[in-house]
Amino acid sequence: MRIAYVINSVEGGGAALPVPSIAEVLREGGADVRIYALTRRDGRAIAPMEAAGLEVIVRDGGEKDHLAALGWLDRRIAQDRPTHIWTSLTRATLLGQLVGLRQRVPVVSWQHAAYLKPANRRLLRLLQPLSRLWVGDSDAVTRLTAERLKVPPRRLVQWPIFRADAHAPVAHPWRPGEPVRIGSLGRLHTVKGYDVLIDALARLPTDLPRPEVVIAGEGAERAALEQRAQAAGVAIGLAGYSNDPRAFLAGLHLYAQPSRSEGLCVAVHEAMQAGLPIIASAVGQLPYSITEGRDGLTVPPGDPVALAEALASLLRQPERLANMGAQARIDVLDRFSSDRFRAAGLAIVERMRGF
Repeated sequence: MRIAYVINSVEGGGAALPVPSIAEVLREGGADVRIYALTRRDGRAIAPMEAAGLEVIVRDGGEKDHLAALGWLDRRIAQDRPTHIWTSLTRATLLGQLVGLRQRVPVVSWQHAAYLKPANRRLLRLLQPLSRLWVGDSDAVTRLTAERLKVPPRRLVQWPIFRADAHAPVAHPWRPGEPVRIGSLGRLHTVKGYDVLIDALARLPTDLPRPEVVIAGEGAERAALEQRAQAAGVAIGLAGYSNDPRAFLAGLHLYAQPSRSEGLCVAVHEAMQAGLPIIASAVGQLPYSITEGRDGLTVPPGDPVALAEALASLLRQPERLANMGAQARIDVLDRFSSDRFRAAGLAIVERMRGF
């Protein structure tokens, strides 16, 4: 079995981040895996893929030149002759489906997005029969794939994209006299809702000690977020892209994810793995993974008032943070264990052998 794993880009985050773990299971199942990226973006995902022994082929092109990308992928698949095409995210899926149809190569398509642009939703729904199997990366995305794309149960499976690591570093508990350190990992993009976080911080009651807040990530919204924070009188650190997200998380007491939309959201699950309680928007997988009041709190997306109230409730009782974080770690290590991750992936490989 030779799998052409087609992804949108090799950006340092999102759907590219778990590729080495996914490929490890596919290769354990007997498959050779080669990565094909339709565009580069920041290229930060290349090094960990190559460190995992993967060959990564990156097209020299942009994000909008779909016909050129289709021609490139068609030529690569014709040359390399994989037995299966595996696609991730909308652009890779649509182009992979067309190439698979043209060259008679079966396609497996992984869905990660909880939000789809209306045009993409219509196209994916129209072409969904071209994928032999659809894989949802979480409870939420699997349900949405069935509802929005009308994928029948016999062609829809679930493989959570996150594999928990019991050896990941654990954050130190908050101690009296310390400021509460709140952090988040993510692109500086409107979908991540960091403008909402700034507005929520500005609404915190004045009698509360000020937390230290830092976001590890980079993106086009940096200048806008800096201006918003300055105008609101909010101190927030924009630390840039983190090459060591585990160390970053281990330095926090509380994790915040105020996103407007998410699929599984690997960063939240990494934070739970680090023993951090979570305050997050109730989007995508997050309401499924966070047990309200036990290991975190959820709020409506785009609601700075509700987010401020949730933050204030924990800042008033910071002694709760360590116990909530310990519970978060227990829950995520159980639900997203390496054994479950491996079993789900190997079951998919066995199904692919029958195509």
